[in-house]
Amino acid sequence: MHRLLLIDDDEALAGPLTQYLARFDFELSAVTRPSMALQRLAQEPYDAIILDGMLPEMDGFAFCRQIRAGQDRWREIPILMLTARGDLTDRVVGLELGADDYLAKPFEPRELAARLQTILRRTRLGPASAPAAAASSVPGVLRFDGLEIDASRREVRTDLGVIDLTSTEYELLALLAREPGRVFTRDEILNRLRGQEADLYTRAVDILVSRLRKKLEPVEPVKTLRNAGYCFALPERMS
Repeated sequence: MHRLLLIDDDEALAGPLTQYLARFDFELSAVTRPSMALQRLAQEPYDAIILDGMLPEMDGFAFCRQIRAGQDRWREIPILMLTARGDLTDRVVGLELGADDYLAKPFEPRELAARLQTILRRTRLGPASAPAAAASSVPGVLRFDGLEIDASRREVRTDLGVIDLTSTEYELLALLAREPGRVFTRDEILNRLRGQEADLYTRAVDILVSRLRKKLEPVEPVKTLRNAGYCFALPERMS
């Protein structure tokens, strides 16, 4: 049973959604204000957050920023943002702030359940379930010049120490690092990270890459190939 926290000021949404998501082994708790959500998060563990973009007290984007900058145990909680608008600008802002996925209102409950399952499966399994990428890497650890990816701990380290990445940023880096030199198109990356068909929103990949690059500076592991996509460009670190 996965525990979800819904933050949405539409009180009529919680009841039907709770009943529907229970079919997929989700236990939903609902609050209508960010302050109430912070209290819940401080008291109880949750596996994922469903966050509305328009809220009283502060909007969902500000709340997402606060969570990602908050306590360590909050930073890795997957966040799926909801909005009454399918605006590209809202999507970009949400992803820049650390949201893991985005769904526009009105939405089909089945699509919400599918996206939650994908996010949680990605977080639970991670790249440790994939084949090792480099022959010189110890099982579970990928080592490159200036960068180390520990799949067993879902941890990324540079010479500056452990780098704080969201689950989606980590999955993007691990995906590219498992096959150094291979060019992934934006659509391929979307499909691999989300586990479902891309919805022509390839700009999301550019945002994720930009965010990842900024966090890993001065290391530059991701190379852009114009009109083609992205690839992992760091040489392996020989033992």
